[in-house]
Amino acid sequence: MNIGLLNYGGGNLRSVENALHALGYDPQPVCSPQDLEGITHLILPGQGEFGDVMAQLAKRDLVEPLKEWITAGKPYFGICVGFQILFEGSDEAPGVDGLGVVQGRCVRFREEDGKKIPQMGWNGTVPQAEDSGFWKGLGAEPYFYFVHSYYPVHTDDEWKTSVTDYAGEKFTAAVEKGKVLACQFHPEKSQDAGLALIQNFLTEG
Repeated sequence: MNIGLLNYGGGNLRSVENALHALGYDPQPVCSPQDLEGITHLILPGQGEFGDVMAQLAKRDLVEPLKEWITAGKPYFGICVGFQILFEGSDEAPGVDGLGVVQGRCVRFREEDGKKIPQMGWNGTVPQAEDSGFWKGLGAEPYFYFVHSYYPVHTDDEWKTSVTDYAGEKFTAAVEKGKVLACQFHPEKSQDAGLALIQNFLTEG
């Protein structure tokens, strides 16, 4: 196993790297298409703005290689913005295309619903795929740490989902297909449940 940690000049690399070290793994930085050679599992930590992340990936010629990696079904774990960019676009960055691997678009929580924006804190997530190895041993509704203002309106039935309820509004908190997993929450900040999810990704992928 050779884990690649995609470095696009931002994100939450150190926290994810520390989580992997806690599990006994030593990830390798991926900063260019050439760095993907020999990588078996790719993780994209997310922290930042949708349009900026896509611009930084383009600057490093990583957009098409990343899209090809995911559509080929290779093990990929996207976190936060690394989850959002799988979709076709986001209201956070009008006119900027996402990878378009998953049908749907990211929208902002509505303030008129009385929600605090961003959603910041712990929340339960319900996996819809009961037979998924990614969620093995995590129970019916594991809790994870969220920090976000945007979430995807998911319209792609080919991808299995996990759902979270924030102040009465249910939204897609994770998607998975084959060996590809992506989530809105931060597993690297979610203590035992987060570490278990990362370990399951590495084991199942």
